[in-house]
Amino acid sequence: MLHSRTILLVGEGNFSFSASLCEMEKVTATCPQRQEEVLLFEGAASNISSITESGGSVLFEVDCTRLEECPALRGRLFDRVLFNFPHCGRKSGVKKNKELLRNFFLSCLQVLAKDGEVHVSLCNGQGGTPADEPRREWHNSWQVVAMAAEAGLILSAVYPFESSSRQGYKCTGYRSQDKGFRVEKALLHVFARSQVYASPAKVEVEEMVEGEKILYDVPAELSDFMFRRFLCSDSVHPVKLVQDFLLEGLEEEWPISMTTESIPFFLTAKRLQASSCGVDVSQCYFRFGRDVRSLHTQEHLPATTVSSSKEDRTKSERPEGFWSTSLDPEVDLDLYVLRPSLLPHMEELPVEKQDRKNDVRKSGEALKRANLEGNDEGHQDVPGLLCGASEVVFRNVPISLWGLPAFHELILRGVFPSECEPMKLLGHKLESLLAPFNVSIATEGEVLHLTAQPMGILGKVFVNHQVDTDIINVSLNLDLLAVLLFSLPDWRLLWTHDQRFLKQFRPRPPPGTPCQPLSLFPEPIRFDISFWTGPTWDEKQFHAAVREASHGSVKLVKLIDTFSHPDLSQTSYCYRLTYHSHTHALSHTQALHFHKQLESLLSSRLNVTIR
Repeated sequence: MLHSRTILLVGEGNFSFSASLCEMEKVTATCPQRQEEVLLFEGAASNISSITESGGSVLFEVDCTRLEECPALRGRLFDRVLFNFPHCGRKSGVKKNKELLRNFFLSCLQVLAKDGEVHVSLCNGQGGTPADEPRREWHNSWQVVAMAAEAGLILSAVYPFESSSRQGYKCTGYRSQDKGFRVEKALLHVFARSQVYASPAKVEVEEMVEGEKILYDVPAELSDFMFRRFLCSDSVHPVKLVQDFLLEGLEEEWPISMTTESIPFFLTAKRLQASSCGVDVSQCYFRFGRDVRSLHTQEHLPATTVSSSKEDRTKSERPEGFWSTSLDPEVDLDLYVLRPSLLPHMEELPVEKQDRKNDVRKSGEALKRANLEGNDEGHQDVPGLLCGASEVVFRNVPISLWGLPAFHELILRGVFPSECEPMKLLGHKLESLLAPFNVSIATEGEVLHLTAQPMGILGKVFVNHQVDTDIINVSLNLDLLAVLLFSLPDWRLLWTHDQRFLKQFRPRPPPGTPCQPLSLFPEPIRFDISFWTGPTWDEKQFHAAVREASHGSVKLVKLIDTFSHPDLSQTSYCYRLTYHSHTHALSHTQALHFHKQLESLLSSRLNVTIR
């Protein structure tokens, strides 16, 4: 037997809408008026009888902004709370109706089930979302998304209000006045609970780097990017789906062997210098090697520390320290670098030729051709082996729309005869796979860049020439490709813990399938911050503090103004921060709280003076 949903309706007039639901749902209908007033409304008495006879209940004199004060509702939870055409009455204006919505949403939390929904129907234009046609100016709307965010609710769907589908429904006006609300083009807004913001965890990792055991604390702003396992074999995360799509396409021409060994989070600065990965060292997270070792000796490791294998890495409550963003690896060689790319690791692995057959992904013609004898002749018909690896990498970049501090990189590397022009062949294959998604190939010297708008560079193909052979390297940003191929509104959605977003990928939709956003039409909130600094200023530390204090909710930082005091060794900076979240309910109150946290963090960590 199917579970009958429990529905609470507030602000009812003649109860005709409640009566239209009562045969299918378990209805509790409420109104603000006294019973004797309601019975004077046309059809109210028969509608009330229909509700009660079907097992529902009717409550009078219920204030929808104080539902917890109604004795009949205490201790009850509802699967759905409905409010059709809220209005304060008369010429109450935008401000009062916004307050009505805000207080209603806050009150709903007391009676809403964990996975329940709040439905609010509004006349066209009142909500202030892009779904309204035409859309009112923001300040002249009821800002329904922002009011719901004050209660930790997100807009999950918007539908036309279908009054004709409700038998017997008659829309009335405020307190059931004869003049009803205009329901043409009215919209039904569906809200759900948002996940709460979690404070950045302190992550401590122990691992072996070039034969030496080190222990380190991950910067707080990066802690949520660790240990997420998006690329494990049974994952259906969009990043994994994009990787599978690319590998399956490339396997039509070349066999691919993906490494299964654990890749350390750290590498030495010397090793990074020797690599051809082309990463800007200013985008790396550096840490002094001697300071890493001095945190704990091997004989006195804490009991909560566990090795950083893929299967078993642990989180701990140690403070972070010894991180630097402005060191010169050409001088400071006693450094460890939080891996900015997987290529330095791949370069140390032996690149094997076509005759390797163990642990190789093969399909179709590639499998047949790889098994042919005489591979040394007619090499253009015999695919070379591509060795690959994929994991999360880290870049110390400023906060911007497409500035990812962490992303999943797919590295492919192989040896080919020079005369078969392998870079050109790989470039053409990638272009054919990604052209339907408006990805283009741009040549810059010996490098092929994969680009798309608006994110820019998605990856590159480059070559290391040797005698008679070319070593081909492919580096792809799987996160940006997932944003593009599944039409995500924001790359930060890839890192949400909310299963409501992730469950849509369980059927493994093909690339090109638009995703369903978790939160519709979230409003950006902007605050400025101004402060005095000393004679030195590290802007990257500022961006790190913003990421940490805002819980990743700042999507854009813009320098507005600078001023150097003529007499003091101080400089004033003014930045504009745009708070915007597609993963959580972000209210003005919450954003202001984050902003105050940022001011405190800047004062204590960077020793600035807030203006």
